[in-house]
Amino acid sequence: MENGREFNIVEGLKKLKKAVRKFRTPSVTVIAKKNDPFAVLVSCIISLRTRDEVTELASARLFTLAKLPAELLELSNAKIEKAIYPAAFYRNKTKSLKELCQVLVKEYSGKVPDKLEELLKLKGVGRKTANLTLILGHNKPGICVDIHVHRISNRWGYVKTKSPDETEMVLREILPKRFWKGYNDLLVSFGQNLCKPVSPFCSSCPVEDQCPKIGVNRSR
Repeated sequence: MENGREFNIVEGLKKLKKAVRKFRTPSVTVIAKKNDPFAVLVSCIISLRTRDEVTELASARLFTLAKLPAELLELSNAKIEKAIYPAAFYRNKTKSLKELCQVLVKEYSGKVPDKLEELLKLKGVGRKTANLTLILGHNKPGICVDIHVHRISNRWGYVKTKSPDETEMVLREILPKRFWKGYNDLLVSFGQNLCKPVSPFCSSCPVEDQCPKIGVNRSR
């Protein structure tokens, strides 16, 4: 089966959009409602291997102390660490945030770039974070692929890929552009609540009738 040939993505995403309304909105999306690319970028870094509810609270505490790169640079490491704790690797993340802000102030006049290639130049910023910053911070097209998006797109048979980066490249070719911005949000909520990595809730799935369940050995 070639990428995107069988799963009806238009119908599937329409059903998904209705189904996920009852679930918790991903933390970075909540933070992004302020339309602040710096807030999105910082919260993405804090979110690495950290639960959503911890990310949201840690980010909120930090943004009460600093809302701009220059303001964050004025904070001591200890103050940043205290604000973002108990986020995983909070000491390393504090150092990364300081280094990031130094570059933003020195090379970008304190602004977060709005081009993918420029965002990818920033230390510690991968394709997932760069795309999410474009989408949620700058309201520009991008396809953010995390482990949920990669797993579910393959489970549907919509793509046949081995890594999130490869999934992104294939989605750029086959996913209608009108779905790019919201694809991550939908699939993250869906993946966290129904389409679990192991034993997904297929009996409650809104797209169960069209899903080939690739790789699913056990379901509920």
